[in-house]
Amino acid sequence: MREIVLDTETTGLDPLRGDRLVEVGCVEIFNRMPTGQTFHRYINPERDMPAEAFAVHGLSSEFLATKPLFHEVVDEFLEFIGDAPLVIHNASFDISFINAELDRIKRVAIPRDRLVDTLLLARRKHPGVSNRLDDLCSRYAIDNSHRTKHGALLDAELLAEVYVDLIGARQSQLILASENEEIRVSAAGEAPRRQRPTPLAPRISDAEREAHRTFIATLGDKAIWNEFLPAPAAGPAG
Repeated sequence: MREIVLDTETTGLDPLRGDRLVEVGCVEIFNRMPTGQTFHRYINPERDMPAEAFAVHGLSSEFLATKPLFHEVVDEFLEFIGDAPLVIHNASFDISFINAELDRIKRVAIPRDRLVDTLLLARRKHPGVSNRLDDLCSRYAIDNSHRTKHGALLDAELLAEVYVDLIGARQSQLILASENEEIRVSAAGEAPRRQRPTPLAPRISDAEREAHRTFIATLGDKAIWNEFLPAPAAGPAG
């Protein structure tokens, strides 16, 4: 299954009060594994950058002034995400900004039933504790030391790793890989196949074995069945 892990940076907290999108980062995953395909664009918000927002992501008005407008990248963005589910941390925040930008240019909004909110997933799995992205990286031993400021693509890449751990997919992948390795080693003759911890009870009686042995004796010494007959048990010493 194809999914898109997505993050944004903005000029503030509320698109209804004039805050705008300034960066979008997307990471493609397939069957819960990153494919290496990404989408990343800086966007000119056509307004100033408040000091509070600049302190979070470090994107200045001067830097963004040379970047494309949203309507210039929207087709490429929509083509990349396709109809895949969107994995987002605190999804209502990011999607409100994306849909506000789509509304400005009279494009169809992204429906909320496409969203997978990792913040809600984290709160269910780890109730009563902080579940910010940095907290989750620490909890799952994901290196985020290079995250000195927020960045849409970097945060999407970190979230992709967090998401795999959050839903337990990494453990499943490790178990599958371990089982595949056992099969590979066994096929190469380097290790025995896994054995049942408790052997199945025999389904053939001693009388049936003896009847089969008697029948094989009538087929002559060259009968192929002779190669598979176990040696008869030794009788008691006289």
